[in-house]
Amino acid sequence: NGIWEVEFPPMKAGGPYSATIESGGSIIELADILMGEVWICSGQSNMAFRLRDAATAGEDIPLAANSRLRFFDMKEIAPTAAVEWNDSVLERVNRLDYYHPTSWTLSDSITAKEFSAVAYHFGRMLQEQLGVPVGLIHNAIGGSPTEAWIDRKSMECDPLMVDFFTQWSNNDFIDRWVRERGMQNIAGAKENPFQQHPYKPSYLFESGMAPIIRYPVAGAIWYQGESNANNVELHEQLLPAMVESWRNAWGERFPFYYVQLSSMETGRESWGHFRDSQRRLTEQIPRSGMVVSSDLGHRTDVHPRRKKEVGERLARLALAASYGKEIQKSGPFFREVRFEGEKAIVTFSEAKRLHTSDNHEVREAELAGADKIFYPAKVVIRGNELVVTSDKVPHPAFVRYGWSSYTEGNLVN
Repeated sequence: NGIWEVEFPPMKAGGPYSATIESGGSIIELADILMGEVWICSGQSNMAFRLRDAATAGEDIPLAANSRLRFFDMKEIAPTAAVEWNDSVLERVNRLDYYHPTSWTLSDSITAKEFSAVAYHFGRMLQEQLGVPVGLIHNAIGGSPTEAWIDRKSMECDPLMVDFFTQWSNNDFIDRWVRERGMQNIAGAKENPFQQHPYKPSYLFESGMAPIIRYPVAGAIWYQGESNANNVELHEQLLPAMVESWRNAWGERFPFYYVQLSSMETGRESWGHFRDSQRRLTEQIPRSGMVVSSDLGHRTDVHPRRKKEVGERLARLALAASYGKEIQKSGPFFREVRFEGEKAIVTFSEAKRLHTSDNHEVREAELAGADKIFYPAKVVIRGNELVVTSDKVPHPAFVRYGWSSYTEGNLVN
């Protein structure tokens, strides 16, 4: 039926290699094949954010030429902007034909500027540090919710997630903005109650993940959450289910590294809670890791431009955790807190040489008693610990840091 595949044994990294395929009198020659590390780069708009728009684009793009860094850039046929799609787009969406055809390209000043900024810097650092070819498969979709990236069987077999499929446009499990934007895009399909949309449950798995699940990958990086941040507890079920869905599809237990939401002031009251939940999920999802981006945020822009640091933080995590490199893999990561009288003593992993980024006192720490009413607190750095106190909280029971939707927390290692 014309569907076939060849599976090769593990091969030494490098290249370029060539391959010859013969069938009867026909011969196909493939050239410039590399063996290396391939990573999936997915999520929503902050992963899709292009290198040309990043803060360091002017210095990065002229240096982007690298034949050992390759892109498989899956771009959507119609962005989920605030517009109504035409009939042609609606028909293609219904056929799961949501991505333009693409192929592997070399990294250069033309291809890199249109590629994901986070993914580019992640891949560039991996390639330089590992000294092997690196391929990046990018398929992020702006505004997409987590549930759109989970396979349908997994969702239908889960008593909680199966409810996502009921009356999608009027379903409180789905973020209101997600529903409203989706209905705006498909407003021209009022005659079709079965019209699909990329934000609908399982759609992006079926259109963007299923076609590549036979491709061997080393791991995945993920930058998403804005479209699920208003229901923190539900997201705590969705993200582990998504990771398990991908790993089941590939038959591989590959690592999964993700970005904690950044800082933003306007209308993002749940983000402190959500960021803390993302931190806790590293304990729930095996072979996962999280990088912080709250120090790189923008008060009013959901798309902060400092993407180089985000990509390199993801690369550091992968280099240390997946490839065993001796490299500082992250900033301070909360380990535990103990309460001694009027003090909260907080300890961290990755705590070598704790200090502040601006040499001022630690900002954004708060204490609360049993009543959970938080007050600003004073912090003293003591070795690899923080000693946190507040005159208004004589018997602390809770401590938090960087909880505001926009935070100016300054603790580093």
